[in-house]
Amino acid sequence: MKNYVLTGGMIYQNGQITRADMEIKNGRIENINNNINNKNLKKLDVSGCIITPGFVDLHVHLRSPGFEYKENIKTGTQAAAAGGYVIVCAMPNLNPVPDSIENLRVELDLIEKDSRVKVLPYGAELSDMDALSPYVVGFSDDGRGVQDENMMLKAMKRVKEFNKFIAAHCEDESLLYKNWAVHDGILAKKFDLIGNKSESEWRQVERDLKLVEKTGCPYHVCHVSTKESVNLIREAKNRGLPVTCETGPHYLVLCDEDLQDDGRFKMNPPIRTKQDQEALIAGLQDGVIDCIATDHAPHSIQEKSRGLKSSLNGIIGMETAFPVLYTRLVKPGVISLERLLNAMCVRPREIAGLPGGNLNTGERADLTVLNLNLNYKINPDKFYSMGRSTPFDGWNVDAAVMMTIYNGEIVYQREK
Repeated sequence: MKNYVLTGGMIYQNGQITRADMEIKNGRIENINNNINNKNLKKLDVSGCIITPGFVDLHVHLRSPGFEYKENIKTGTQAAAAGGYVIVCAMPNLNPVPDSIENLRVELDLIEKDSRVKVLPYGAELSDMDALSPYVVGFSDDGRGVQDENMMLKAMKRVKEFNKFIAAHCEDESLLYKNWAVHDGILAKKFDLIGNKSESEWRQVERDLKLVEKTGCPYHVCHVSTKESVNLIREAKNRGLPVTCETGPHYLVLCDEDLQDDGRFKMNPPIRTKQDQEALIAGLQDGVIDCIATDHAPHSIQEKSRGLKSSLNGIIGMETAFPVLYTRLVKPGVISLERLLNAMCVRPREIAGLPGGNLNTGERADLTVLNLNLNYKINPDKFYSMGRSTPFDGWNVDAAVMMTIYNGEIVYQREK
């Protein structure tokens, strides 16, 4: 269905929420008006809902090619659609690694065949960047930080040539204990677990920001989790460096005091202290934290059933991100709805150099329809993702994605 009218709803446009109907024609926004009465078009009633630009996630793991027992392009992108996402950027820790055109082609063919929304792959750093550059959103080392400073310097110089950006997993392995399980804090002591020090993240952020100052390379910090990283990025932005960053929903609504000895609470970087959580929220409030990315990282049930000590790192996130953030941050007045939407639909597009992010006539109809007054309990058994491991299992939330529209097509519609 390419031609229809969304009636009775509100729209998020130019940073404000106003009442309007929206006509979709041939995959684009044809008309925005208070009362569109076109008898030739089917009407879809979205009364009580808000229409926003479709969400964009700069950091997901779709596990395909190479790890389809965890997730595949079809299930991962259907999960994205169910979470309101119309664009997801897929990390390169795959098999084969997308470090050449031949290897990237394997991933692109799967995307073309099975994706429900737009998938933009990352290329591996220090790869065949010349050949990959036209086909990737940026370059990343996600999964392991670049340990050698000279290698990162070389990568930044090359990436800048192609007008792309580096999405950096910041982790100094020399500051990590082997077999760490959680943040080096309250929970580590409670369960007698090996801890991961905050310094392992922020020291590499600190190193890389010095290299950004040398090279001018656009640099994006993945999954920021520490207060020190927030302060370093704030200072770098104040100096005018081309630096952006993301954090995940779990770092904004949890601290290590909330965790249980369960694999669904294990991820890298780990959930840290209450002070870190508060610093991340403050960074989101004042714009130092540019956007929210889920770091959707599915594993098999077996891989996540070994407790905090032995489960693999990674949780799923796309199908829970908006309802959890709205319920825990917007509804209590911690941040505004407009701030949350900016972090999920507008800033990610700006960072990746993507069009859209506003609802104007002529724009492609990549949309999310939200109900902000629907209470339900999160149940991973109902997820589209093959992953089931989420720290939000059983949480009551007060908002839902009702519909996701990609290129004018309804790719997800919640059952009433």
